[in-house]
This record gives sequence, C-alpha cells and structure tokens, in this order.
Amino acid sequence: RDQWVFVCGLSGRFYFFIILMLTKQQKQQQIKDGSQELGKSRSLLLINFDKIPTADLRSLRLLLREYQSKFKVIKKRLLNIIFKNNNVGLDPMRFSSQVGTIFLVSDIYSVAGRIYKFLKDLAKAKKNMELLAIYDLENKKEISVEDFNRIARLPSREMLLTQIAFVLTMPVKKLLIALNGRREKL
Repeated sequence: RDQWVFVCGLSGRFYFFIILMLTKQQKQQQIKDGSQELGKSRSLLLINFDKIPTADLRSLRLLLREYQSKFKVIKKRLLNIIFKNNNVGLDPMRFSSQVGTIFLVSDIYSVAGRIYKFLKDLAKAKKNMELLAIYDLENKKEISVEDFNRIARLPSREMLLTQIAFVLTMPVKKLLIALNGRREKL
C-alpha cells in the first residue's frame, strides 16, 4: 500500500520518499476519533502548519494540554466528512495548505490569548503558523480571524476583575485623602 517517490534534488542528489497510504480501517478510525474529539470540544481552530518545526508543534501541544485541548492533523477530506457528519458549517477543502485542527475543550476566550501569543512569538522567529479559521461549536458559527485577534488581545478575566476593583475603590480612597487633608489643616 505504500508508494515510493523518486525525486532529484537541486544539488543533483536523489531522494526516495515513502508516502504512507491509509487503509480504509485507518481512515474510519480517524473519522471516529475526530468525531469523538469534536463531541468534547466547544471550539475549533484550523491552522496552517506547513513550515513549522516539530519542536514548535510539540510546544503547541504542551500549551493546549494545559487546557485539556488537542492538536491533530487529519486529512482535509476526512476532516470534511467529520464536519458534515456533525453538522459543522466549516469547509476545510477551501484551504490550499495543510490543515491542522485544534480541538478546544475550554471556551475560546480563556485560550485565545495564549494561542495568539504563541503565534506571535513564532512570527517573530520568522516561522509563520497561520490561523485559517475559527469555529464556535456552541453557537454554530464561524469567527473571523480578526475577531479572534481582538478577543485574544483582551485582558484576562483576573486582570479585568482587578481593574474593576480599582475603579470601584478609587472614589472612596480619594474621599479619604480629601478628609485627611482637611483634618490636617484644622
């Protein structure tokens, strides 16, 4: 079932590659596994990982593990079948590049900042991992990449709570400062 490919490189060297063909059972298993992951997930992210080293993909997987989420590479045709079987309105075939799927178990708002920072750090290192599509499974709608980036740049929940507490306590603090100033003048 494996195919051998013979390629002549630019330097005149010859290379042999083995292209692994999946059997029907392996494809069915991937569809089953993908559907199970989809059932556990609240959101999906599709990314282009063409020129990303394995070490960086490993780092992404470790990051996602903190949120009980997974990164899987599934052929686009099989991914399309998984999406159709589960009524997901997303077509992975529209992308010309390879597609990696991130199955997010937690809500997109809690993970977006970390993923955005990870992608930004890769871009600084001139390793572009492109975000292709985001899909909210709970609301059954696609989120644009621009909206995802806006969500990711929002402060974390803890930071927002700190800012609200600061805003709420500031008038009381200013009143106390004013009263202490009046008392010292007397």
